[in-house]
Amino acid sequence: MTTTATPDTVVDYETLADRFRPIFDRIAAGASTREQEHRLPHDEIRELAAAGFGAVRVPVAFGGAGATLPQLFRLLTELAAADSNIPQALRGHFALVEDRLVGRSGERDAWLERFGRGEIAGNSWTEVGAVQIGDVITKVTPQPDGTFRITGQKYYSTGSIFADWIDTYAERTDTGERVIAIVDAHQPGVTHGDDWDGFGQRTTGSGTSTFTDAVVQADAVIPFDDRFKYQTAYYQAVLLTVLAGSVLAAEREIALQVRNRNRVFSHGNADTFAADPQILQVVGEVSAAGFAAAAIVDRAAEALQSAYEGAALDEAEDERRNDRAELATAQAQVALTSLATTATSHLFDALAASGVSTTKNLDRHWRNARTAGSHNPWVFKARIIGDHAVNGVEPPRVWAIGATRRA
Repeated sequence: MTTTATPDTVVDYETLADRFRPIFDRIAAGASTREQEHRLPHDEIRELAAAGFGAVRVPVAFGGAGATLPQLFRLLTELAAADSNIPQALRGHFALVEDRLVGRSGERDAWLERFGRGEIAGNSWTEVGAVQIGDVITKVTPQPDGTFRITGQKYYSTGSIFADWIDTYAERTDTGERVIAIVDAHQPGVTHGDDWDGFGQRTTGSGTSTFTDAVVQADAVIPFDDRFKYQTAYYQAVLLTVLAGSVLAAEREIALQVRNRNRVFSHGNADTFAADPQILQVVGEVSAAGFAAAAIVDRAAEALQSAYEGAALDEAEDERRNDRAELATAQAQVALTSLATTATSHLFDALAASGVSTTKNLDRHWRNARTAGSHNPWVFKARIIGDHAVNGVEPPRVWAIGATRRA
């Protein structure tokens, strides 16, 4: 498939993917061991960055590949099938790249050049502790020399431990305006803790980021209202690739395990597991789930691409496309969360008790899917989808988490 990505380039997906598939293969080979040893993929992410993976959406003129959003999300799905932790670790990076492509303020070209050189961004938005919903306790303060200083602490700062820059949600002390501060990660006032303790997605580098009077340049403080409109749909779509990749990885593992298994059951249907029709049925169901999962990601990415292109159209059409992108990713999340957790659990139906060996570590696919599926709870999304279907209510594009406000 050939798709026009930018006005000056045409990118063929297979040609683009072939650049990265040898790296994906190496990443897949070490994924289980990294998780068992809790070894963060610093080297793997740097290898991807050096190969230009972080710049696939960046225009060719700035050193990128000029890929479309459907192409990017297909690549992320392939990467997630190798190690589902890494696309999530790069989630904040690709969101900041997208914002700099279409954002309405800040030095667009300078940021695209940085990303084209292989620099990586992380994500740092969620406040630590019992902050009330809607409040922002991370503050940026203007300085006499024209810079800003940022102080605060964030959790779920996924990918920041690998990053050169940190996309941080904060509030200005002088105006009260909500902003994005893009913080240089390589300075004394910035520290990261790898203290995410979830049972899945263990090597995403999530955890606590602390900012102590860290410097932020003036052109790196951007009004939140100027952020790209389809950002929450975009963030959700990256998690969709984690879910789809987990199913595709489970498909690969179940096929390998069944193919190589020597022991059979007396009440089975064949002399080998590889010839047993009931076992093959289970493998087929997992494979079909992988096909459906990838197709769901494609449909969501197409909606995002439409929203991206809507910025060049009239305001009403632009808004309509952004609403459709939010709805599409919500529908995809509701459908794919159940599909992925069922398929990754189904893996064990074909492998019996030996499949639960901790040495094989096959449960990581279910744990990773279950963990990714717990973000931005799908139960609320299902209600929002239903409200749209019944009452025509458009889905919210921005929301927050925090302690309940009490009178």
